[in-house]
Amino acid sequence: MTELHLWLRHETRTTERRTPVVPSDARRLVGAGVTLTVEESPQRVFPSEAYEAAGCRAVEAGSWTGAPADAVIVGLKELPDGPDGPEELRHRHIFFGHAYKAQPGAGALLRRFAAGGGSLFDLEYLVDDDGRRLAAFGYWAGYVGAALAVLHHRGRLTAPLRPTSKKELDDGLHPAPGDERFTSLVIGALGRSGRGARAALAEAGLEPTCWDLAETRALDRPALLAHELMVNTVLTTGPSTPFLTDDDLAVPDRRLRTVCDVTCDVGSPYNVLPVYDTVTDWADPVRRLHGRPALDLIAIDNLPSLLPEEASTDFSAALTPLLLEFGVGGEWGRCLDRFTQACRALGVRDGGPGDV
Repeated sequence: MTELHLWLRHETRTTERRTPVVPSDARRLVGAGVTLTVEESPQRVFPSEAYEAAGCRAVEAGSWTGAPADAVIVGLKELPDGPDGPEELRHRHIFFGHAYKAQPGAGALLRRFAAGGGSLFDLEYLVDDDGRRLAAFGYWAGYVGAALAVLHHRGRLTAPLRPTSKKELDDGLHPAPGDERFTSLVIGALGRSGRGARAALAEAGLEPTCWDLAETRALDRPALLAHELMVNTVLTTGPSTPFLTDDDLAVPDRRLRTVCDVTCDVGSPYNVLPVYDTVTDWADPVRRLHGRPALDLIAIDNLPSLLPEEASTDFSAALTPLLLEFGVGGEWGRCLDRFTQACRALGVRDGGPGDV
């Protein structure tokens, strides 16, 4: 492979504890000849010392803006903007951009890349020949989302939320004496997130109804509203029938009381739960959508960060082999093509130093 310089940036979101590359995989990258620079990050689940021991160079948080032009900046969540971030993005960036489905702020982000000549390799679109994501947090997103929904439904969810381990989370999920059984539904049950949600519900002693494409093509709305808890894990790529509408919230005999939207496509025209317009967060994880009958929503867009070590380890294991192939084309070439298409659709010029 050609010489590659990866720059692992600090995440500015205070609740983001994950990392796309864990120290053991950083050692593997360095051993393969990759230069790996790692920003200091006090909230990252793995300490900077572990990366230095793996052969990485440690630098100050946020210093990626002055990184060499050929460095590839690697992160997970949104880049800082306004006074905390450059208006022009000149590097190649790898992260979840959430910019290709008309989400709020999507146009502004792509214009920043166009202005600086940089490129976005959006991890959501790093896919195989069949369009399946090659590195994803989906399983843990579904697991944590379903777990939080159960804890809230049973009156045992406390806020603010804090990072934990799977063992500790499972200990709270296991049925306690006096817990009543209730009906649950997972939509998108056959995908990564759906499998995670089903696993968490099983830990909670529940046997959910499982819907996927076949069951949602002709949506049985009364059957959906007859469940007491619903977890949505569907990833849409085009317009589809909403699973919940404002009219559904007002149905007087609705049994549905708790909804967790793992997908969090809020603001997108492809959103299948257009009954809310802002996500919830760790400080206030639950929002009341309707009073009588009550319906509560959990819609946290970085759920896996609540299990940061497990989620990061799995994601890094999938991403590292792909990083070792960066510059060959293939999956990364498709990823760049998707960025180019999005820029053209927006009417901005293509990014500059994006050749792989």
